[in-house]
Amino acid sequence: MSIGSKITSALTPSVAEIAPGLTARFIHEALDRAIHGVGPFPPAAKAAETQLKEQHGDVQAAIHEVIENHVRWSGLQGFATNLGGLVTMAATIPANITGLAILQCRMVAGIAHLRGYDLTDPKVKNAILASILGEESVLALIKKKELPGTPMAIATAPAYDSNLDKVMAAQVANTLIQKVAGKRLAVTASKRVPIVGGLVGAGTDAYSTWKVGRYVEREFLPKRS
Repeated sequence: MSIGSKITSALTPSVAEIAPGLTARFIHEALDRAIHGVGPFPPAAKAAETQLKEQHGDVQAAIHEVIENHVRWSGLQGFATNLGGLVTMAATIPANITGLAILQCRMVAGIAHLRGYDLTDPKVKNAILASILGEESVLALIKKKELPGTPMAIATAPAYDSNLDKVMAAQVANTLIQKVAGKRLAVTASKRVPIVGGLVGAGTDAYSTWKVGRYVEREFLPKRS
């Protein structure tokens, strides 16, 4: 089994076990796996602390390593889930969405932990999900009053709003579908040369993860003194 296949297998729990579609339960399950660990991947906070130790306590350097690692892993799972032909698309789209959801949530959780946020706090969990939407989507939703504030504002809000759980899960599900479906035209057009489809998937998912990482790096200001 290739490295990409191993990573995809580790990151992709059975979608049927979670939900028949991208429901709120699916998104929260992906977030839970991202925070607490899945397969060969340790919990987000533990992995972030390992990076902090390797960078001799330099938080900023550790954050950069967290981002780079997840960009690389996103590329690998994107490559593996976009290699097959059209007949495999029904299976690979859920796998691609699941892998991307877990990796991006795990990256954001790691950065939030390094900046001093409690990953068990439900407000922080919603902030992690908000981050996956990306800066442009967050600002648009705030403007339409569909989101109360930026990810950091959500994480540091004086009170927890349980209604935000479903709102965030629905928004993240839509965003992930758009991220994966948006590249399908290019991938489908390249199916006659399978390796090209894998490269398109790798590049798109890696870039998407890098953009989220850079946004979160700017958004979550240090909470510790």
